[in-house]
Amino acid sequence: MSDARKFNPARRRAIVAAGGVVAAVGSKAALAHSGSGLDLTFPGQKAKHFVVYQLNQSAHDYQEHILSSVQALLRHYGDTVHIVVTCFGPGISVVLKKPIRPITKATRQGVASLKDYGVEFHGCGNTLRTMHLTRTALLPFVKYVPMGAADLMELQHKGYAYIAW
Repeated sequence: MSDARKFNPARRRAIVAAGGVVAAVGSKAALAHSGSGLDLTFPGQKAKHFVVYQLNQSAHDYQEHILSSVQALLRHYGDTVHIVVTCFGPGISVVLKKPIRPITKATRQGVASLKDYGVEFHGCGNTLRTMHLTRTALLPFVKYVPMGAADLMELQHKGYAYIAW
């Protein structure tokens, strides 16, 4: 999939409804539709639910769990949820063009696929500076934020539910 691909709400609805969201994540969890009574919005309509995830560890299992949880929320809430994943510390490698720490191919594909379903990824400027990197080190679709912790706090002030492992 191309990095230039834009988020398409109709595409997300079709794939979420089919129960096939983010097969590329490589999660061991089943991808079967949960039968949750998917609540869909019309294109351009504002989401009803807002969630921000903290991704700040480099362990493969940890990253897989975060991506799997994001995927489950997309299946459950369809396009009525807006999700942000704020990456900092050792977790920043999942959103770097050239990861500093090892990232599995499945994790890399999962991040790219989730982006195609409207999930936002934010990269921490403080972490980049500590690593002697600039914002150009981030994947093209990643939003640069000056400080990951402040991003989490500001999103919570805006009504985002905060999820951390």
